[in-house]
Amino acid sequence: MFEELEESAAQKEKFRVAASKLLNQCFLLRRREDTKKEYIFVRQNRELFLPFFDLLGYDVKINEDQGVIGIVNQFGTGRFSLNKYESIFLLILRILYVEKRKELGTFSEEVTVLMEEIGEKYAILKIKAKPMLDKGTQRHMIRLFRKYNLIRNLDSDVSQPDARIVIYPSIIMAVTVEDINEYYAMTEQKLKEYAGGNMDGESEEDFDPGTAD
Repeated sequence: MFEELEESAAQKEKFRVAASKLLNQCFLLRRREDTKKEYIFVRQNRELFLPFFDLLGYDVKINEDQGVIGIVNQFGTGRFSLNKYESIFLLILRILYVEKRKELGTFSEEVTVLMEEIGEKYAILKIKAKPMLDKGTQRHMIRLFRKYNLIRNLDSDVSQPDARIVIYPSIIMAVTVEDINEYYAMTEQKLKEYAGGNMDGESEEDFDPGTAD
């Protein structure tokens, strides 16, 4: 299946870089300068990537409308654990993405929110053990989800209320939900389940950026 690459060292290198980024970052985005070339290469050479990743146990998902390419493990492995606060933060990002998309219109691939907006969503939950997100937690969350091309910070100090956070459409591909409205309702309900809880324990949840919750 790789006959097309045999005569071109440059093509082989493009394949290697694109495949590595998908495995390490989970998502390629059309609007990100550091993944745009790989997004285009995978989209144009999907007949190479689909069987390759199938051998590794992954499905390649290509959403050209949203400008996102992601991988999903076919066997539910390759997951990493999120603690409760990380799970809450991720859910808040999803809610804000849906809300902002409704405000901006369906043609917007990404949205920008303020850390203050994230903090307000979190404070509504009134979690006894951690009623507010401290600066260290905020920085950790941004680093974590930026690694998987779910978000990007536009300002260096993300602990400031007016720090701008870009949320990418990969936040939606991170879960397989047929209908956005059902997804929004599901997310709201999961957040409510955390409200008022004592989360001093170390219980964790699994999270796979390419797998449904």
